[in-house]
Amino acid sequence: MNSQIKSPQVFLIDHENNNRGLIDTREALELAQSIELDLVVVSEGKEAPVAKILNYGKLQYQKKKRQGQSARPTVKEVRLRPNVGVADYNLRIEQAVKWLNKGDSVKFVIRLRGREHQYREQAGELLERIVTALSQVGKVQSLDKRSLIAQVIPA
Repeated sequence: MNSQIKSPQVFLIDHENNNRGLIDTREALELAQSIELDLVVVSEGKEAPVAKILNYGKLQYQKKKRQGQSARPTVKEVRLRPNVGVADYNLRIEQAVKWLNKGDSVKFVIRLRGREHQYREQAGELLERIVTALSQVGKVQSLDKRSLIAQVIPA
C-alpha cells in the first residue's frame, strides 16, 4: 500500500476503473495522493504488480463484512412424514451428515396430516431415531417432541 510498494513500475487501474497501463510507482502514488485516495497492490504480476487507486479503509471494511457473512452458519431444514420409506430416510440422514460435516446445522421437522395425528408416538420415535443416527457427527441443540422438531448442530 502507498509507499510500501517496492516495485519501480506498476500496472495502474485508476479510481474510475480505467486501465492506465504501465506507470512509474512514484507517479502513480502522486496521482493517488492528488485525489486523496490510496494506491493498493491488488495482485502481484510477473513483470509488475497490478495496483489500484481506491479508499483502503473502505476496502478493509468490505472485506471484513464479506468474511462475516461467509462465516455465518446456515440452517438446513429437512421435512419428513411419519411413514417415510427406508431409502428416503437413509438419503436424508446422508444429506444431514454432509451438511453437519460442512459446518451447517440441520433442522428436522416431522409433519403430520389428517389421520396421521393419531400416530404421534411413531413420529416421536422417528425423531429419536434421527437423533441417534446423527449423534456421531452432531449434537442435539433442541428436541421438541410436542411440535416434532429436532435441531442438530455440528459436534
